[in-house]
Amino acid sequence: MSRVRSSYRCRSCGATALRWSGRCPACAEWNTLGEVAAGRPLPPGVVARRRGADGGVGALPPAAAGAGAVALAGVDGASSRPQPTGVGELDRVLGGGLVPGSVTLVGGEPGTGKSTLLLQVLGRAASGGGRALLVSAEESPEQVKRRADRLGVDAGDLWIVGDTDMDAVRAAVHEVDPALLVVDSIQTVWDGEFDASPGSVAQVRGCAQVLVAMAKARAMATVIVGHVTKDGTLAGPRLLEHVVDTVVTVEGDRHHALRLLRASKHRFGPTGELGVMEMTGGGLEGVADASGLFLSDRRAGSPGSVVFPAVEGHRPLLVEVQALVVGSELANPRRQASGLDAGRLALLLAVLAKRTDVALGRCDVYASVAGGVRVREPGADLAVGLALASAAGGWPLPAGLVAVGEVGLAGELRHASQLPRRLAESARLGFTDAVVPAGADVPRQVKGLRTWPVRSLGEAVVAVAQM
Repeated sequence: MSRVRSSYRCRSCGATALRWSGRCPACAEWNTLGEVAAGRPLPPGVVARRRGADGGVGALPPAAAGAGAVALAGVDGASSRPQPTGVGELDRVLGGGLVPGSVTLVGGEPGTGKSTLLLQVLGRAASGGGRALLVSAEESPEQVKRRADRLGVDAGDLWIVGDTDMDAVRAAVHEVDPALLVVDSIQTVWDGEFDASPGSVAQVRGCAQVLVAMAKARAMATVIVGHVTKDGTLAGPRLLEHVVDTVVTVEGDRHHALRLLRASKHRFGPTGELGVMEMTGGGLEGVADASGLFLSDRRAGSPGSVVFPAVEGHRPLLVEVQALVVGSELANPRRQASGLDAGRLALLLAVLAKRTDVALGRCDVYASVAGGVRVREPGADLAVGLALASAAGGWPLPAGLVAVGEVGLAGELRHASQLPRRLAESARLGFTDAVVPAGADVPRQVKGLRTWPVRSLGEAVVAVAQM
């Protein structure tokens, strides 16, 4: 009779090892390896994959069990069509809505409105003929009910379970059989099959795998709420982002009403779209004219201010780029960027010093994008460079000016994508002049907008100073 061989599993991260050691080889934690004899219960991720749609142990669905190779031309893609959530800005980010059987991870800092947004989604799903289930692992059902009443959410076919035990979640899913499941949050749910505290790496990973397995087996759209660490990243193991289909972040300051929705991962569509919402007494509402909102408080004629026509996905968005330059007595002057890439700011300062007459080596430099928007595209280089030159010289840029273009190390200007769409949005909002790279694909005629083609950052500085 063969000898039963034991293995060892880490109580912190769930990794396995063939022999015991004082330190886990995966997560480097000390004294966390425990013996798991052969024949013991499987980890929750494996158990979840063997559970059937009713929550009990059974055969996998044909797709998950490996039914063999099939012709791609014969695969029916109708089941992966998104279903609208009823929240327009969220549907924009998701490419139309939630896909049945998909798992979406929603992250954001506390107070940004994640629970409010998802409660609105649940209410509209329940009122639209589908059954929805909320696993409220952080708030009591009474608290959720008060928020629903305040937001005017129709709770006709909306169910709630106020428990953190994964067994209770399985039972509730089996009883309610929802089309949409929301778990708020994954860090507070725990599974008794793991000897670890809620929120640990092992618990978060195991519970996420159980939820993914249930979603795929039942074709149930599932949304998981995840906490965010101090540096703005999603807490928990990196595997949490790998196992889900979509990762949506809710950005914004709890002291301001503006909220931005972005998808950093989306298996069913593009990830470049931006959703703009505003926190009101009735919940989160979409902003119809985001460009007008970002520019509503702009002080035209102030040195160091210029408008940049950005593009988020297919959406043109005009934002204000601001710069402030002051003399410094420090050995290493400050360089601070908000909403911009700090590396690009340092590059532009070097190009200004080398290719133009604007030298800021002994000055503190601050650059930001107003409204809390993050601009990542290099097409904003020209706008930032002009704002820095304007702030350093103390002369204002024309109020009706927009600028777009990438700056190279030689000071040359390079083309930016989707320039016709940027200029059309600028003309719609009443801007009259646009500084663009020479030779760019500029529309022959944009009503009310003059274009100023320039070849270098130095040439652009001279041109706008003389306007």
